[in-house]
Amino acid sequence: MPPLLHPALPLLLGATLTFRALRRALCRLPLPAHVRADPLRTWRWHNLLVSFAHSIVSGIWALLCVWQAPEMLVEIETAWSLSGYLLVCFSAGYFIHDTVDIVVSRQARASWEYLVHHVMAMAAFFSGIFWRSFVGGGVLTLLVEVSNIFLTIRMMMKINNAQDLLLYRVNKYVNLVMYFLFRLAPQAYLTHFFLRYVGQRTLGTFLLGVLLMLDVMILIYFSRLLRSDFCPERVPRCRQHKDKFLTE
Repeated sequence: MPPLLHPALPLLLGATLTFRALRRALCRLPLPAHVRADPLRTWRWHNLLVSFAHSIVSGIWALLCVWQAPEMLVEIETAWSLSGYLLVCFSAGYFIHDTVDIVVSRQARASWEYLVHHVMAMAAFFSGIFWRSFVGGGVLTLLVEVSNIFLTIRMMMKINNAQDLLLYRVNKYVNLVMYFLFRLAPQAYLTHFFLRYVGQRTLGTFLLGVLLMLDVMILIYFSRLLRSDFCPERVPRCRQHKDKFLTE
């Protein structure tokens, strides 16, 4: 079937438009005073609200997929389920939406790391969507969204200058645990699995390259997270008040 007629295209378009509509709806919610005073923080707040909604839905959905089809933990290349396939399409739609939002809002330079991450994620997801292979790997990758729930809460509280609240102090420890369980552990497991494709000219080799690049990014983010939340005295003064869009 020609690519332009692929049945997944309406799913991707529908998911993308769903997140666009969600963003429009969330923009009508009242803003914290500290956020409302700055147009950049306002844009970032709305962007994070959409990310937060995606993380909640995708994180729970990924856990349900693994529970319903535990073979995805082992048969990463061949395991397939309708729910898992729809989840990958749903999340690919989010990444398309967020990429467009960043570019249209002229935040590409400030958020270039997000764009790199999104391009790599979409490249990996499209292999499962259009070739129907490695859907299990896509679902396991999306377990990271459980961690992103707490990471997004952290970033929103920092944007709102709420680091002194008890909720922030509790969340930073919960976030650290979730980072290990749902980001570092699945990523290490998937990297170990895909190392079998070294030296082959297959889709698995391409996905291994994507995973290795994501590994580097995740470790960089983790070091930023530890330095910012647990060793703040080591953060250069010029960066302590900078509006970074990742984990700092």
